[in-house]
Amino acid sequence: MITIERRPQVVQTRPVKRRVGNWRDRILAVLALVNLGLVAFDATYLKFRNFYRQELPGLAQLYDPVKGIRPHAAAVRYEELVAALQNQLVATGVNSPEVAQRLADLRSHSTQFLIDNPLVATDQGNIAEKIKAEIRQRTGTATTPAGFARFWSQAYLAQTNWPGELAFWNEQINPRVQTAYFRDSNRWGLPVNYFWLLDWPFILIFLADFLIRTRITSQRNPRLDWLEAMLRRWYDLLWLLPVWRWLRLIPTTVRLYEARLLNLEAVRSQVNHDVAVNFAQELMELIGIQVIDQMQASIRKGDLAEMIFHPEARRPYVQVNGVNEVQAIASRIVNVGLYDVVPQVQSDIEALLTHSLTTSLSQIPLYSQLKNLPGIGHLPSQWTEQLARELSQATYQNVLRSLEDPVAADILERLSTNFRETLEVELQKRHNLKDIQDWLVDMLEEFKINYVQQIADAEIEQLVEKTENLHYSVRSSRRSA
Repeated sequence: MITIERRPQVVQTRPVKRRVGNWRDRILAVLALVNLGLVAFDATYLKFRNFYRQELPGLAQLYDPVKGIRPHAAAVRYEELVAALQNQLVATGVNSPEVAQRLADLRSHSTQFLIDNPLVATDQGNIAEKIKAEIRQRTGTATTPAGFARFWSQAYLAQTNWPGELAFWNEQINPRVQTAYFRDSNRWGLPVNYFWLLDWPFILIFLADFLIRTRITSQRNPRLDWLEAMLRRWYDLLWLLPVWRWLRLIPTTVRLYEARLLNLEAVRSQVNHDVAVNFAQELMELIGIQVIDQMQASIRKGDLAEMIFHPEARRPYVQVNGVNEVQAIASRIVNVGLYDVVPQVQSDIEALLTHSLTTSLSQIPLYSQLKNLPGIGHLPSQWTEQLARELSQATYQNVLRSLEDPVAADILERLSTNFRETLEVELQKRHNLKDIQDWLVDMLEEFKINYVQQIADAEIEQLVEKTENLHYSVRSSRRSA
């Protein structure tokens, strides 16, 4: 009995690895997005700090130490003096000497607060102006110092309802006063910022991922050294910069795209489309202008005539198959004309000869008299047609025989050579050569101008769109396959 050994089925692990890799890429992409959010929050914290203090006071209290922010001593002192005044008013009333002393302290501190103006020092001048306007409006005074002096006076508080005035201060003025802050400086005189303590864990994570990816790239491509492998993902190096953190937007966007958490196909296609259109137009212009300029330079130096008449004499000159193309083209044109074209237009040639002979003979009196004789008047026309037919056929046959005759071939070859040399000598005379060169250069200059204009007017964008449609069709067919 034959025993068939069953081999264990090999489990393909590549899809699992790919799935794990996708999950790793997605986790790192989310971490990158979180870090970018922290960077944006840190960069805009001072601008929106007052909003955070009003709407999210816990967040502001937690993040102020990261930016080295402490409450300003003048603002804290202001709050303490107002709280002490309020307690004294409750205890002894508005007309007591203790209240008068508290109010004097507040007037003095208000004057010093206006002089120091800590709000302006922290770029919050608009808040300072708002406080001054509120005090002037509340007290009905023209100047801010007079308004503070009136507001913190026994007469004003006795005349008005002092609990209401203190409530106005605590609700409208004091929150703005407390926005004043002091920011510590380091030994270099720069404002303290401990954001790097929050940022370093992210930097270490992405540094480790960058090194791992670099190692994998170098293993897959042994011809690459570590520096070249690193440059394959150069944008990840932006994570290692402790400054210009906003540049992390680039690697974050790339990671989100690679992890398929962000669809940038439309943006990528549009960028490729614009770059391709501009690059194609400029490239075509550069190539065309360069070719025409080289042709103009060759004409000015006389290389064109030398290349046409004596291409084998130019060194260095690469000649394909050892054939003089000018002579070959001329010989082919002659052969095609004699063997292919002339037989097809021979009737027209005969008609032309008949007309020429009739016109010539009609000037002879005898020919005119013969045409007037009865019975034979049609004979001259028949003789003319027959003569034209025989002349055209004889001429054509003689030309063919002369081409096939060795002696005649030698004569034609000598004639061709002499004609070419004589033509070359005549064309290279100074007045002829200069005029021809000028005409050719001007013709190429006109062609160059019109060439650039045609490229500018050409629908390069439609050509690029056709190319993109072809690429899309190829991708679609591959996906369906």
